[in-house]
Formats: sequence, structure tokens, C-alpha cells
Amino acid sequence: MKLHNVLAGYVPEPRGRDGLTLAVLLKDQAHGRLTVAFVQPPAWSAPGPARAEEGAWRAYLMEQADAALRQARELAGEDAGYVAHTHKGSGRGLVEPARERGADVVVIGSAPDGGKGRIAIGSTADQLLHSSSAPVLLAPRGYADKPPTALERLTVAYRRSPGCDAAVKDATAVAASLGVPLRLVTLVISSGRRVSAEEEMLMRLRDEAASNLRAAARGRPQVEVEVLEGRNVAQALSTTSWLPGEMIICASSATGPLRRVFLGDTSIKIVRAATCPVMILTRRN
Repeated sequence: MKLHNVLAGYVPEPRGRDGLTLAVLLKDQAHGRLTVAFVQPPAWSAPGPARAEEGAWRAYLMEQADAALRQARELAGEDAGYVAHTHKGSGRGLVEPARERGADVVVIGSAPDGGKGRIAIGSTADQLLHSSSAPVLLAPRGYADKPPTALERLTVAYRRSPGCDAAVKDATAVAASLGVPLRLVTLVISSGRRVSAEEEMLMRLRDEAASNLRAAARGRPQVEVEVLEGRNVAQALSTTSWLPGEMIICASSATGPLRRVFLGDTSIKIVRAATCPVMILTRRN
């Protein structure tokens, strides 16, 4: 897996700056190339006198696209490519230029209703996460306000399965290309009740999780492994340290379509609880 060809979905709003800031950071560290895409709604076709209004609407859409891409150019520079694409859906409208340009990853910001430093899945992300044939990378709200100087570590949310094993292989290649360390974590969710039967079950789960992590890391020197435990996903994630330049990688759900991104229940919870960017890979098997 490589992340050489980056496509950023841009809108002239804070979430657009968040996603583009992350995309530029990734592109620079991967020594790759960047395409910035702005999705605009289609103009309608009207007969007779309404054609004058149609022409005015088309001109307005072109002005909006030009203004958005000028703003993006101020942030990303002249060495990126810029494209306006017409589609009724903002997320599905990013899938098409990503496919046409062979993008390795599509980067967007959080929906605006998310908390500061967190990721909310809005309509754009939802469409991407059900139709993209390239991994999707989500930036937390406010990421552009104080971005890290570089990506510092990749953390794979691991649960023993063919999909997660493939994700570890992909993440190993990405970490090497970016020059950053790799960490594998498994989440163990407990009720918090101190009942002997549950304690015994938790001990088995911890031991099994640690064993699976060691097996996944075998043959990959200097890969850190860690079992995170809490009453829910957010609490489990809070029990470890996260670097300013951290990025989480999640595998797609095994129930999703092949070569598409598809979030499972745990991955959705990780995305919502994470305080750093999260990348969801496509399902490969």
C-alpha cells in the first residue's frame, strides 16, 4: 500500500481547511502529489424564458468553484492540482475524481457539528464511507488551528481477522514510507463490575488480545503493541498516550463490499472517540 497520490475534498469552511492541512502534511511526508477537489451541485436545464435564470445560476456556480479553489490554492500552494467536479452528492462527487486520478487516499475534515478535536461523520463522510474504492482519511475538527509539524506514529486498531491482518501489512508499508513507528492496539471493553466470573473472562480476553498482538507483530521489529481496556471505546482509547502527529488506521468491516470502505460498529466508535486523524482502509478480502 502507498499514499503517494492524495486527493483532498475541499469546501471554503473550517472543515475544508482541516482536511486540506492534513492532506498537505501527508503529501509532503510521503513525497507525493496532491489534488484538491471541490464538488459543486449541478445546474438545472430549463426551457424557454427560464434559460436566462439557468445561465445566471451556472455563472454563479462557476464563480463559487473558482473562489473555493483560489482559497485552497492559498493553503496548498501552486504545486497541487485543482479540479471542480459536478455532482448532487458531496461525498459521491469525490469518489469520481478520486477514481479518475487513481487516488491512494481521500482526505476530508470532520462534519461541523463535531466537538473540537473530534470527528463527526456527516453526509460527505457517510457517502465516502459507503462508496469509496480508496481509503478515507478523516481530520478532527480544528486540526488546521494547531497542526503538527509532521506525522509521528501510526496506530492500527487491531482485532484478529484477515481484514486486520491485511491492515497491519498495509500500515507497515505506510509507516516505512513515512519514516514513522508503528503501534498495534486492541480494545478490551469491560462492564466495570468486579464479579469473579467476569474478572476471569476479562483475564482470558486480555491474555488472548496480548497473544494476538504479539503474533501480528511477529517479524516486524520495533512494532509496539498495547492492550487498551475501558468501559467503552472512548475510555479505552484514553488509557494510552497519543502523539500530536498520531494517525489511527482501521480496517473496513468484513461485512462490507470488496475494495470498498465500510465502517463496522467498533470502527465508528473509534472514529467518534479519536482525538487524532483516522484512516479507514478498503476491504481487500
